Amino acid sequence: MEILRTKGLKKYYGSGEVTVKALDGVDFSVESGEFVAVVGTSGSGKSTLLHMIGGLDRPTAGSVEVAGKDIFSLKDDALTIFRRRKIGFVFQSYNLVPVLNVYENIVLPMELDGKEADGKYMEKIIHTLGLEGKADRRPDQLSGGQQQRVAIARALASKPAILLADEPTGNLDSRTSQDVMGFLKVTSEKFKQTMVMITHNEEIAQMADRIVRIEDGRIAG
Repeated sequence: MEILRTKGLKKYYGSGEVTVKALDGVDFSVESGEFVAVVGTSGSGKSTLLHMIGGLDRPTAGSVEVAGKDIFSLKDDALTIFRRRKIGFVFQSYNLVPVLNVYENIVLPMELDGKEADGKYMEKIIHTLGLEGKADRRPDQLSGGQQQRVAIARALASKPAILLADEPTGNLDSRTSQDVMGFLKVTSEKFKQTMVMITHNEEIAQMADRIVRIEDGRIAG
């Protein structure tokens, strides 16, 4: 089943001779449970694509459907709610709240949505990501790799339709990067979680089910 589709997606900045075509007509789809890596050099449009898929920025033209919903048909408030419920984000910077402990950081998006965490599911996520015994620690008491795993757990907590990862290993050394990618792969398989990850690292991309290349704002090949 298709969980994501973009049609004719464009994002232009500026006008006239100084127009920058960050995305220039992207048609792209992802099946439910698929782990896709989007690979491209700096400036290729991969981050812009991720922001559009996640509803963080509105396109110049085209559409994005997530779980059958045209997300840009929603007004800003409704889009914010949809994003919180249906889309998980993992960024290069972990974006953890320093005054909250690990468990509080993981369940924060659900609490903002007025929902109670599923205790058994939380235990499963924490175990899968190797965070047992760390629930009471604050982010500054964790290594970079552990903080990124907390960020992944937080993105998974609300059981999103799709998880988007933006250079998730960008701030980590090579060994820790491999560990985090291993956890992402296991998570994808264990929870049948649909994931789209952008990266410039070919070795990291090889761990995905499928690799999509983007060049000059267009899908290559």
